[in-house]
Amino acid sequence: MRLSALKTTALALAFGASVGLASVGAEAQTRLTLKSASSTSSYYVMMVQLAEMLENATDGQIQPTVEESQGSVQNVKEAARRPGAFLFTTPPSLLDTARAGEGDFEGEEGYDRIRTLFAVPFITIHFVVSEDSGIENVEDLAGTNFIPGGTGTFCEGRTKAVLGLLGLGEDVEYSNVELNNAPDALRNGRVDGYATCSSHPVPGLVELATTTDVNILSFTDEQREKIFAEDPLSGPITIAAGTYDGQDEPVNTVAVPVGAFGTTDMDDDTAYQIVKSFWEQRDALVGENPWWEGVTPDLVAQMGTPIHPGALRYYEEAGIEIPESMR
Repeated sequence: MRLSALKTTALALAFGASVGLASVGAEAQTRLTLKSASSTSSYYVMMVQLAEMLENATDGQIQPTVEESQGSVQNVKEAARRPGAFLFTTPPSLLDTARAGEGDFEGEEGYDRIRTLFAVPFITIHFVVSEDSGIENVEDLAGTNFIPGGTGTFCEGRTKAVLGLLGLGEDVEYSNVELNNAPDALRNGRVDGYATCSSHPVPGLVELATTTDVNILSFTDEQREKIFAEDPLSGPITIAAGTYDGQDEPVNTVAVPVGAFGTTDMDDDTAYQIVKSFWEQRDALVGENPWWEGVTPDLVAQMGTPIHPGALRYYEEAGIEIPESMR
């Protein structure tokens, strides 16, 4: 299937590139590391697509490596210390937490070096349960054994926050199973369900739904209004009917903004090439996978973190407005 092919491509890219700079003839090649999420997520597939696109769009001047990640928390922590050209994804809100030295980043430094490149598809929260579980709505999760997302990940934090806002935080038994193992745990009946947070369609869930009868839970209008009233980071999103096998109705859930970021270690020309290539090739990316359709230049203003000078150069050339607070 396509995901397997993309994984193979990612491995080939990884073997063919490393952090640093190399010269080929008279033209320097920049080694770029891309990192997003686990190999079962749509964000990992996005990184593979971006890697292929950047190498082709720059005639090999950018040489990419795609690395698997356990999620946004790991990505942000690595950005504080990683040298060279490093591109990673995270929700902008997590960068605010890191710069404030709160939560998983308590007492840590180095996050002021992170810079905005562009927006990527927003994170869609999926609550997945087995059809045999009898769980029909979010409130039915009370008393169940549920995997809230990968241990220590942004998804785990968001899932617990959402359930807490709905008054279910103390009623759900959380299982500490890594997200890569969640589909098997559900398939084998070891858990009643799990949460996965990624742009939809999620490749791992696509694969699971072809072999196992699952339900993706919708939130009621009242539940979503309660979440939005207490959590300004969340917004509404609908997963269209037919996105996954057996999903005959639209799923109303919540989403979180997310972006692609670099650091001040990335030189201006590389940042310019990356951002210019991304926006010029965006339509081609949409043709490969529809989740890119919703990514538009106006979303960059929601990233909050200061823009990379090389990225700003492109946005000014293209006439794309960037808030003064991000310059």
